[in-house]
Amino acid sequence: MLKILGEPNRLRILTSLGLECRPVTDIVRATGLSQSNVSFHLRILREAGLVRPERNGAFIYYCLPDNQLREIIDQFRDWVTSR
Repeated sequence: MLKILGEPNRLRILTSLGLECRPVTDIVRATGLSQSNVSFHLRILREAGLVRPERNGAFIYYCLPDNQLREIIDQFRDWVTSR
């Protein structure tokens, strides 16, 4: 899990999700990454169980699966940025 979280773009994506589910286009805007780059990292995060896709009509929204994971991500981000 640390290897997955240690990749800066993945951590940016997870942090961008915050308290709400977001479509890929919102994640692209929030992170400044390309859509293909965001999609690539979302696939890895989804396979690791760190994000959960939810379909809403034609859109797929990505969410953090629970509040405990959100807290872990926040703590990890704070630890990384303090170094």
